[in-house]
Amino acid sequence: MEIEELSRTGRSLIDEVSKAIVGKRSVLQKTLLGILANGNILFEDYPGLAKTLLSNCFSQTLGCDFKRIQFTPDLLPADITGSFIYDKNTGDFKMRKGPIFTNILLADEVNRAPPKTQAALLEAMQEKQTTIEGETHKLEDPFIVMATQNPIEYEGTYPLPEAQVDRFLLRLDVGYPSAENEVEILRRRKDRKTDVVELERTTDPETLIEMQNKIEEVHLDDDIKRYIVNIVQKTRRHKDVEVGSSPRGSLALMKLSMANAALRGRDYVVPDDVKFITKEALAHRLVLKPGPAIKGVKEEEIIAKTLKEVPVPKVK
Repeated sequence: MEIEELSRTGRSLIDEVSKAIVGKRSVLQKTLLGILANGNILFEDYPGLAKTLLSNCFSQTLGCDFKRIQFTPDLLPADITGSFIYDKNTGDFKMRKGPIFTNILLADEVNRAPPKTQAALLEAMQEKQTTIEGETHKLEDPFIVMATQNPIEYEGTYPLPEAQVDRFLLRLDVGYPSAENEVEILRRRKDRKTDVVELERTTDPETLIEMQNKIEEVHLDDDIKRYIVNIVQKTRRHKDVEVGSSPRGSLALMKLSMANAALRGRDYVVPDDVKFITKEALAHRLVLKPGPAIKGVKEEEIIAKTLKEVPVPKVK
């Protein structure tokens, strides 16, 4: 697969999903970047803003197997990974695979499950495998977790530990539609005469893996590498930050920048590729000091200020 074909396929995917998700092309593009970079995605936004629909639409257009888990306080780890059950006909224990054995897994309201259950996702998110009663099982490629959480409703929730948040390649918010886009949503629903949105399959899992592999061939100049590291290191030194981004943040920003370059039809990264996705790649990795957090300082504000202060390398 060539870069031009990857870019063309990526645009087709976004165009198809745009039939269901109106006026959010930038969000769709950043979601696709996460998929192409083979990373997990956290959607943090208010209810009813199409987070679940967006995940489902991408799985349809990618031709991938899709499973959804509604996280609740009584959800058990075995409900995610599966377990061995006794077959009285054969007298043997047979493995019943859980919903984690899929290509795209939607963990809906992931912060509603207790830490023990949330931890069942950690191995799968990082190692692409899961362990059931001592046996390790590799998950099928591609495997991507898309999780959602509500940023304002904390009653009956269990905040995600930093170790788990750090395993999400990027964090996205969908945001409310404009008045014009909301009218368009109503018009399309009226014309369809059904809540179901039928989308065409644009590609398949094998092609997606080819696209992910092609991303690794995108050239990254040493000056761009240093630019990424300078951004990450400056977040660690910010006066309002208690804990800055880990090296995993630098790796995430690198992979997403390479994916952005390929999606735009280039086999090399420029500074604008880095800037386009910095907020989504790094903001959720920052832990603010208590004072600034109480005053309402946002991680995104720190990222925006950092991008203005770090010198931009010249493209050779």
